[in-house]
Amino acid sequence: MLQRKQPSLHWLTLIVVFATSSAVSEDYPQWRGTHRDGILNETGLMRQLPEGNLPRQWSVPVGPGYSGPTVADHRVFLTDRGVDTEQADQERVLCFDAKTGEIIWSHSYEAKYNDDRYNIGYKAGPRAAVTIHRGLAISVGAMGHMKCFKADTGDLIWNHDLAEEYSVKMPIWGITAAPLVYKDLVIQIIGGSDNACVVAFDLKTGKEKWRAINELAGYSAPILIRQGEQDVVVCWTGQSVTGLNPITGEVHWRFPMEPRNMPIGVATPVISDGFLFVSSFYDGSMLIKLSKDAPTASQVWRRVGQSEKNTDSLHCMISTPLIKGDYIYGVDSYGELRCLDLMTGDRVWESTDAVPTARWATIHTLRDRDREIMLNDQGELIFANLNPNGYQELSRTKLLDPTLRQLPRRNGVTWSHPAIANGVIYARSDNELVAASLRDSE
Repeated sequence: MLQRKQPSLHWLTLIVVFATSSAVSEDYPQWRGTHRDGILNETGLMRQLPEGNLPRQWSVPVGPGYSGPTVADHRVFLTDRGVDTEQADQERVLCFDAKTGEIIWSHSYEAKYNDDRYNIGYKAGPRAAVTIHRGLAISVGAMGHMKCFKADTGDLIWNHDLAEEYSVKMPIWGITAAPLVYKDLVIQIIGGSDNACVVAFDLKTGKEKWRAINELAGYSAPILIRQGEQDVVVCWTGQSVTGLNPITGEVHWRFPMEPRNMPIGVATPVISDGFLFVSSFYDGSMLIKLSKDAPTASQVWRRVGQSEKNTDSLHCMISTPLIKGDYIYGVDSYGELRCLDLMTGDRVWESTDAVPTARWATIHTLRDRDREIMLNDQGELIFANLNPNGYQELSRTKLLDPTLRQLPRRNGVTWSHPAIANGVIYARSDNELVAASLRDSE
């Protein structure tokens, strides 16, 4: 019998080295990534950013908007508002080829930001990132136009005019929360009347399955957590932080967070090792302890400063904070990057090096293993390490130029959250969507 020749030790070594050194890639299919936690699970990203500007793979013109891109199955999804005066009352859902930037499909619809019923502020465009799930793309516009498409073709499957159907008590900045898919449901914070602050729809048909909470809507996106044998959807509304049963809408636990001025919770709730943290521009911060055995919770601390200028602990605006070990890191109301003691909320340090100080100064932060990847509101991409000893900047480069439609002062901003998928960063301004490689070998 002919015996198969065994591979030499040399070739086995090469195979092992190749397998362990190959870059791991993943999509970015929804707001803040695969698990809505802002944590990247890729390898092979560059360790040092180039001086000057980060070279682009492509750039395509788009209209203005606050929504960040999402990426799935070699496609990039984005929403924007009309690019000229004839389209000023239209929103668009756009799909691009992730490799080339070529448009695959687009869908336009009328969306007046001021009419007899509503008049929302900051009119640059839609806010919520498109959610991609198993071949479907779910979008929601600033005025509550919710739509489900076939992700590859743009064929419309179902849609809702949430403001009209649910008599929405429209937040001053419109509807902003990205849709959350749970099993065969789409969960959306809308601020509707008649106990419809949060509504779940059938993923396939769009039919309402449940509604919950008689409160005003906030701006924060819902997240999914696990407590014991129970999945829990956490919704930070305009009046509370509440844990719901995602199948029925039943309330498991609730912590009031009534606004003293106006609902202005924008940042996404963050969790780590059994703790949940939220932070608001006007209303300070709250740390919640989550039971690991059952869907129950308790408040650890709540701290609120005298005002958005004279803050205590942390008053986040657009920037979502993060928890690392025994510390919280976040951006305060005027761009002050802070480190807090997790269990007390006491300030450990503050830095103004990451973004120029200004009202609502913003840094979007993603965790990449032993470092943070940050995009500030001046379009600067930063590699840094956040630790209890201070802000350690590793390198910085230019990715985007700030533009004026999102904020028509202080030379403009880039407020939209970036996406990093398959070694590429995707980011948008008021007039362009760009893609740039972060691969170490490119």
